[in-house]
Amino acid sequence: MDAFGGLLLGFSVALTPQNLLFALLGCIMGTLVGVLPGLGPSAGTALLIPLTFNLPATSAIIMLAAIYYGSQYGGTITSVLINVPGEASSAVTCIDGYQMAKNGRAGAAIAIAAIGSFVGGTIGVMGLVAAAPLTQFALQFGPVEFVGLMVLGLTLVSGLAGKSMVKALMSAIFGLMLGTVGMDPAQGSPRFTFDQVQLLDGIGFISVIMGLFGVGEVLTNAEEEWKPIITHKMTGLMPTLKDLKDSFWPILRGTALGFALGLVPGMTGSASSFTSYIIEKRMSKYPEKFGTGVIEGVAGPETANNAHANAAYIPLFTLGIPGSATVAVLMGAFMMNGLIPGPFLFKEHPDVAWGVIASMYIGNVMLLILNLPLVGIWVKFLQIPYSVLFAIIMAFMVVGAYSVDNSVFDIWTMLLFGIVGYLMRKVDIPLAPAVLTLILGPLMEKNLRRALEMSQGDFGIFRESPIAMVLFGLALLVLIAPMLKFLPFAKARSFGGGDTQT
Repeated sequence: MDAFGGLLLGFSVALTPQNLLFALLGCIMGTLVGVLPGLGPSAGTALLIPLTFNLPATSAIIMLAAIYYGSQYGGTITSVLINVPGEASSAVTCIDGYQMAKNGRAGAAIAIAAIGSFVGGTIGVMGLVAAAPLTQFALQFGPVEFVGLMVLGLTLVSGLAGKSMVKALMSAIFGLMLGTVGMDPAQGSPRFTFDQVQLLDGIGFISVIMGLFGVGEVLTNAEEEWKPIITHKMTGLMPTLKDLKDSFWPILRGTALGFALGLVPGMTGSASSFTSYIIEKRMSKYPEKFGTGVIEGVAGPETANNAHANAAYIPLFTLGIPGSATVAVLMGAFMMNGLIPGPFLFKEHPDVAWGVIASMYIGNVMLLILNLPLVGIWVKFLQIPYSVLFAIIMAFMVVGAYSVDNSVFDIWTMLLFGIVGYLMRKVDIPLAPAVLTLILGPLMEKNLRRALEMSQGDFGIFRESPIAMVLFGLALLVLIAPMLKFLPFAKARSFGGGDTQT
């Protein structure tokens, strides 16, 4: 069936009253999942699967898919308003989104995130229809190519340096050290677990980011005299024409980046949002203002993580390969309903495949319609006194940390890293490099060990991969770019300015 005919079939399925209702419910619950710190799309989707047990297969998948892309926007709300990322891919939004809120522009930040999410999500779905053959390229990514990709990602830490490159590297090394805790990926032996069974799977990423960003922020502000979060008069709930103009290219770049990375199985939305932020800072005419509340620092990453979320479906629908943890949960939901994702899904169950794809178009429209009018309601959170607000934040974070694995150990982990985050703020060590290396470090180690096992320890295997060599070349270019004054982007100093707290 051609794409146009398939979409017509899909809309005939998705526009039925029953499926519209389930798409709406999924969008609302997804937003709530994103708002609740620590829960995240994968855990939230898994917890809500039982709600779909008695639903028809198409309605069940439509609802679960809506929860996924709805959570990508919901995580923005707490990142902007209270500096607590609702889920991992929204962590970088704290950097400029929270500063915009403190400057009285929370409404504009949330609104531009909604617009960027709509654009990125919609184009991502269009790619799901038109660019499925591109997933053949993702099949060429083995351990060797993944090492090159991770090396490139680690070199981008310079873009999160803030005022001091030395302190940024200290933060990055700290993140890499945290990533080594758990089972050795090659030998299967415990490593730095100190006989704690809970650490065999590594330190929980959600607990770490909630502690560093959320608890650390609470502790930092608790020692100060109470003051309202809004320090300037609210200048409007909607973005200005200048905001829209400044966000135009970041939204387009974020869409392209998120879509491209979403095609690679195993790549996380966090990597897309962090990379988008770094790119926007490097390409900006005023990189020193990043971290003080610039709209580009919100528009690019938010668009990237939504484009990534939708592009991650492409490997699943065409090849039967889950592109992320949440998509893997959705793959389980497919199989629970007797459906096998992959090329035969379009042939054997075209109503399900195209119905879910069409519902994504509708779901993105629903999120835009739902969230823009609700900006004023979310901004009301800023009028809550600190004494009440931080008690609510701590309660949500404790519930969120516990709900990931139903473990009290995760709560203690979150509190420990809250103290660490507080101390890092005190000495102006940026938090973002630690988070970036915590994401990429374990992936790089696992694939490096696999690559060397394949070559029996011969590093020459990396020279045999054209893709890996291109990625290594890009990494080298990133490192030497600040020294190449004749390049257009060299003026954007990779280590200039920024909010050292994040």
